Parts: sequence; C-alpha cells; structure tokens
Amino acid sequence: MCSWCWGFAPVAKALVEQAQAAGVELHLVVGGLRTGSGSALEPTTRRYILEHWQAVTEATGQPFKFDGALPDGFVYDTEPACRAIVTARSLAPDCAWTLVGMIQQAFYAEGRDVTQASVLVELAEQAGVPRIEFAALFDHADQHKATQADFTWVQDLGIAGFPTLLAERNGQLALLTNGYQPLSELSALLGRWLERAACV
Repeated sequence: MCSWCWGFAPVAKALVEQAQAAGVELHLVVGGLRTGSGSALEPTTRRYILEHWQAVTEATGQPFKFDGALPDGFVYDTEPACRAIVTARSLAPDCAWTLVGMIQQAFYAEGRDVTQASVLVELAEQAGVPRIEFAALFDHADQHKATQADFTWVQDLGIAGFPTLLAERNGQLALLTNGYQPLSELSALLGRWLERAACV
C-alpha cells in the first residue's frame, strides 16, 4: 500500500526475473509504511496522498482509480496487507510476490479496501495460497509477531523510504535503491552486482 511501490511494480517484476535467472535467492520483507493509526484520514491528508498518486501515475504510467479513492472514514493502515504477505510467505512462498501485485492492483487500480481481512483472503486464494489455511493463520499471534519482526528489521536498518532493494553477499548488505528508479538504471546496477558476485 505504498504508491511508489505500485509505480515500481513493473520494474520490480523485471528485476526479480533478472535475479532469478542468475540463481539469486529472493526475500520479500514488508516495511510497514503506515501502521496502527486507527483513525480515519483527514481531508488534508487525503488530498496530500492523492497528489502523490497523481505524481506516481505521471512518472510511471501505472493506473490509479481516483474516483471514490480513499472514501470518508477510510483508515489507511498498511498492517493487514503486510500481514497478508507475511502469512502467504509462510504458507506458499512462491505465491507471496504474486499476492503483492494483486493487493496493489486491487487497492490502487480497482479501489478495493485491502485493509479488510475478507478482501485479503480472497486475493490470497486467487494468488494460489490455500484459502482455509490462510484464513486460519492470518490473524494468529505468530503472524502478527512475524509482521512486526519485518517492520523492526527495516527500522533497525534505518530504511525510511520505499521501495527499497538490498543485495546481500557474505552477510554484507548493499543498497540498490531507496525509492523509485527506472528499470534502465537498476537493471544495469543489478547486473554489475551479479557479475561481481559471480567472481567471488
């Protein structure tokens, strides 16, 4: 539920394919952009967010549904969507990346409320995660803890912007991007990192 992450989705998909083709293991970590506020968006905050959405669509071409977006009373809490990814990651790791895209598509392009468990269960099933297992595990304390552990890991690294891509080799992390960048720049950067990794 980060608009720049939605804008970055086609770039991320291409980079994932590039990394997988080189045999690199991928790990998806949720950042917890807006969690736990519990209060509905103020009109000024809503306008501010929609201005960001406009900037993202202009920069990336990704579709947004502006009509009826962020309706009165909407609580913009990214924790449930993040927890859905963590839950999918634990049950069907290969489906987690698919679910990310489906949640983003549902929220930004279709205007669906992906803070609701019923919507997330439906999307998880469509992404290939077993529905009954997902529904049973989604609100379990272990998934809340695992989601919070992701948030803490991100915060401990000092990551404040999204999307962020890190590469790891021999326990050392390298920052590929903190924020949106086009594929042409990141593909070359990832390619150089992969070449160096192959030489070690």
